[in-house]
Amino acid sequence: MVNCQIIMTTPSIDIKFTKIFINNEWHNSLSGKTFTTVNPTTEETLAYVQEADEGDVDLAVKAATDAFRPSSQWRRMNASERGHLLQKLADLMERDKDYLARLEVYDNGKPLADAIGDIDASIGTFRYYAGWADKIHGKVIPADGKVFSYTKIEPVGVCGQIIPWNYPLLMVAWKFAPALACGCTIVLKPSEFTPLSALYVGSLIVEAGFPAGVVNIVPGYGSTAGHALVRHPSVDKIAFTGSTQTGQLIMKTAAETCKRVSLELGGKSPLVVTESCKDLKKAAEIAHQACFANMGQCCCAGTRTFVHESIYEEFVKMAAEIARNRKAGDPFDSKTVQGPQINLIQTEKILGLIESGKKEGARCVTGGKRMAGKGYFIEPTVFADVTDEMRIAREEIFGPVQQIIRYSSMDEVIERCNDTRYGLAAGIITENFEEIIKFTENVRAGTVWVNCYDEGGTQIPFGGYKQSGIGRELGEDGLHPYCEIKSVIIRK
Repeated sequence: MVNCQIIMTTPSIDIKFTKIFINNEWHNSLSGKTFTTVNPTTEETLAYVQEADEGDVDLAVKAATDAFRPSSQWRRMNASERGHLLQKLADLMERDKDYLARLEVYDNGKPLADAIGDIDASIGTFRYYAGWADKIHGKVIPADGKVFSYTKIEPVGVCGQIIPWNYPLLMVAWKFAPALACGCTIVLKPSEFTPLSALYVGSLIVEAGFPAGVVNIVPGYGSTAGHALVRHPSVDKIAFTGSTQTGQLIMKTAAETCKRVSLELGGKSPLVVTESCKDLKKAAEIAHQACFANMGQCCCAGTRTFVHESIYEEFVKMAAEIARNRKAGDPFDSKTVQGPQINLIQTEKILGLIESGKKEGARCVTGGKRMAGKGYFIEPTVFADVTDEMRIAREEIFGPVQQIIRYSSMDEVIERCNDTRYGLAAGIITENFEEIIKFTENVRAGTVWVNCYDEGGTQIPFGGYKQSGIGRELGEDGLHPYCEIKSVIIRK
């Protein structure tokens, strides 16, 4: 793998918003503290961001609580008008798409083309849920007895939302759009590693015309701002995307006040390539993208590549060749498909797991090292001869590391696919219809891809089994965590 030397090919960006966003206004932190956000491509400081703590979170929750009162402008607003505001927000994001994409590249490191794709998907998410705003309703129920009964669907209330750094703006959209369509109010804590695009959206919230207090954004650390948000007695619901370990802590803390909780957590997703596969090169390319997309920083990444023993060695050669040709470097270069990892901590964790794979007997057929020069770049890495008990086969690496595992029969591989605490996603590449049915019916995962991977749309629910999460995002199902059902019974 060629060492990369990063020379940014676009001028530095003007960072416009770095303060805490409460009640449609910008505030310094009560403590006076700030934290730095770093460009992972150059390891240089991008901005100093106001650091929210418990006091700042309390002010944000108060603003959201006031905005949710029955007499507030937001609660008295027609549902269709909420939809119009979401459409307006999407229009403003469309207008500022170039700036948002470049901001995402500087703050996160992903290639510009990927960032543009994320912005487009975010805009689509807001437009999709804008259409739902006036279509969320209850039912008239033909109950026994002399009663007239019906259900009302009401917003759950003040929602604390905590999002990760791997898809910063897209996660804003996944959290904001359904909550706002349902009529909830929001306090969002973006990742301390990538807060800038979320803060910029705060400015668009004001411009779109959302009432004060409906959306509040508190940049800060999970152990302080995040913890204060989860334990706050006036927060009705927590929605979190991130690691399973953090999700477990959130559940424990949320239990103190019986908060509703929805979680989208980690994964160790399998992708099975069967002996019936006719186009092995295409299969290897699908498996490559399943693993390496977004620098491997994807919760549903198909990192456990199970390949039938009859085609195993040929597949390994193809996979290694594709990885060797993957261009890493300046994310503003149109030829670049891999940017840096998010930070030094994550880089060292990935390198540690790579070393564990080597020590435990896996064959590193390409990559396996950090690239020389500035930036948190890791060579695209492919391991062969991986066995199920190895750390690299069991732990979520969250980096550009593929594990290719040999299998013999469909029954065996299904059992091995399910032998994990995770259940976020799975995939199979096959020409055999019976294998498709058997696999999709027996693999325990929230999403199963057939002859593709990472395909999807805003209309399709996403979430996991087992320790990969609770609840679903996207689609009509993505509205349910933000709703309460009220039954009304009237005696005739």
